[in-house]
Amino acid sequence: MTIDQLRDELLLATLPNVLFDGWSLQSLRDGAEQAGLDSTALLRAFPGGVADAVAHFSAWTDAETLKRLDADPLDGLKVREKIARAVRTHFEVLEPHREAKRRQLAYLAMPQNIPLGLSLLHATVDSLWFAAGDTATDYNHYTKRALLAAVVSATTFYWLDDPSEDHAESWAFLDRRLADVMRVGKATATMGKLNGLLAHLPSPMRFARQVRQRSAASALDSVPQTRSDAV
Repeated sequence: MTIDQLRDELLLATLPNVLFDGWSLQSLRDGAEQAGLDSTALLRAFPGGVADAVAHFSAWTDAETLKRLDADPLDGLKVREKIARAVRTHFEVLEPHREAKRRQLAYLAMPQNIPLGLSLLHATVDSLWFAAGDTATDYNHYTKRALLAAVVSATTFYWLDDPSEDHAESWAFLDRRLADVMRVGKATATMGKLNGLLAHLPSPMRFARQVRQRSAASALDSVPQTRSDAV
């Protein structure tokens, strides 16, 4: 078994435990036990502990997304259609692990984990643009990734709380956001305009704060009411 195969096996065994124990060492230990692995294998797979497991969840999602897109090529589609398909596939990969994704966002929203969260988000949008055939190496490379990062972040929030059938409302939301950024992208022709554009993108700190607030609200909602609460 290669190290990547070991990480994948351990991750998939751990994901169901995340619903109960969050992204924690307990979840990882239980996952290792359920996969028939010992503590040595766990340490070899994720020497950095929980942070490594969280990062691998993102890397695994990116790899699975690319695998699905390779099986169903984007040839013949317009750029916007390619990106829409790529982003939608990203969420389809996450669908069985929706709550684990929610818990991952809560973990990455903690102040000490924000740099990791931004790094993982960049890796995701970079892989999505790669799947869409983007080969830009000038400032457009960074503009496209900054714009798509904003779209993916906003759509993630929407998707997590979307009760519509087959997430139809999420895909409509995604299409609207992509239409917005495509218009902005066409208007961004110089480096000077890029600075103005970035000033209007969602703040990573505000994004993290929203995740923490939503996570706290979800935790409160899950606490059973006592007699005094009902008064």
